[in-house]
Parts: sequence; structure tokens; C-alpha cells
Amino acid sequence: MKKIILVLICFISFEAYAQNKPDTTKKKLVDTVKKDLLTAPDTVKKLHSKVITLVIPTAAIAYGVSSFVIHPIRRFDYYIHSDIERTNPNFNTKAESYFLITPIVMVYGLDLIGVEGKNTFIDRTALLGLSAGFVGASELITKYTTHRLRPNGTDYLSFPSGHTGLAFMGAEFLAQEYSNKSPVYTVIGYGFAVTTGIFRMYNRDHWFSDVVAGAGFGVLSTKLAYLVYPYIRNKLTHKDSKGRSTMIMPTYQNGTPGLSFAMQL
Repeated sequence: MKKIILVLICFISFEAYAQNKPDTTKKKLVDTVKKDLLTAPDTVKKLHSKVITLVIPTAAIAYGVSSFVIHPIRRFDYYIHSDIERTNPNFNTKAESYFLITPIVMVYGLDLIGVEGKNTFIDRTALLGLSAGFVGASELITKYTTHRLRPNGTDYLSFPSGHTGLAFMGAEFLAQEYSNKSPVYTVIGYGFAVTTGIFRMYNRDHWFSDVVAGAGFGVLSTKLAYLVYPYIRNKLTHKDSKGRSTMIMPTYQNGTPGLSFAMQL
């Protein structure tokens, strides 16, 4: 496992190096911080997601839900679980708790060293928050509605897999921000997500259909965020009749949430 992680880190570092000359890395790092942290976003032209791409994650969710009513699909859950019990009875790892956030860390890490993503820090973080809100709310409601017992019998919150949902949310987040740079980033992100789902099954925390549905919820949440965020952003940040820019942003200070309003004078 350590060797696999080391290889992935080296590969990611090589990709970043290939896009940045050594003598300009420091300058790009400073410029990136200034642009992302000190400059408010001024466009949503690059924010997009195709509706057709929602089909696959929706199908994944439908597969998971069908396991409650279609007996062959549910029996396939039992088959995979039995095979894991037979071939890897003592398997145990917590690596998935780190794998599920790796794609998100990559997005901010790559941008910090000068490999620019699709959006600025503010837009990117808002998109991540919106995606997390979608996946968190949908999975929490589904867990308490379906009331499915986990394979290890610890509770009745098995469906869908929350870890897998977050992992695939992050993988799609990485893909949205960096797929135009190289498809390798998408492969790496989804590689971590798939591994997270596999580990959840091998740790007896989830059934196969739980993992498939969790993946669907994760991808769908991020894609929906990229679809609706431009409209939300345009409502909160716009120009008045005199051409002055105005902005409304959420705030959180001393434990109290609120909104801040700014106008260009």
C-alpha cells in the first residue's frame, strides 16, 4: 500500500513539474496566491457541465435503489460479500478515510504550485461547498429513509455509502477543474474514489449496491453544483444600472452565520 501511494505522489509531482519550469515555479506560486486570495472572481464563463453527463450517475443511483426491490441485484450484494469473507476474512484498513479527500487536496495543491484550475479560489471553494451540501443532504436523507443494516451489523445506515459519495464528489471536482489540462488528473481522482469504495466493502461497512449508489450521489452532486452555480453566482454578484459591481457573500464569525454586501463606488 505504501508503495502504491508513493508511486501516485511521484506521478502527480511529475505532472505538475511538466507544466512548470523550475525557475518560474516560485513566481507562479506568488502570483497564484495573489490572484486566488486577493482578487474577487469576475466571471462564470468557464463554469459548465453538460446535462447528458448526468445520465451515468443517475443510473448508478437507480441501480442501488433497485436492490431493494429486485432480488437478483440484492443477491449479488450477498455474493460479493460472501466472496470477500471467504478470500479476505481479516482485511482491515482505514486508508479510505484519507483517499476520499485526496482529489480535493490535489485541486488546491496543484493550483498553489502554479498549475491553474478552471476557476479561482473563491469560485472553486463555493462549488466544493455546494457539491458537499448536495451529497451530504441527499445521502443523509436516504440513509434514514432506507434503514438498511450494514454487513457488519453495526447500524442501519448502510445505504448509500457516505465515504464513497464524498470520494466520487472529490474525484469529479478534480475532473471538472483539471480535465482540460490532462486526462491523467481525472484517472487519478477516480482511481482514489474507486479504491475508497472497494475498501468500504472489504471493511464490511457497505454492500456493493451501497457503494454504487454512493458513487452516483457523489458525481451527480458535483455535476449539479457546476450546473446551478453560475445562476446562483450571477444572482449574488452583478452590476447595477450604473455599471457598479455588487457582491453578496456568506460569512461566519464568532459562531454566527450571516451575509456581507459589497459595492464598487
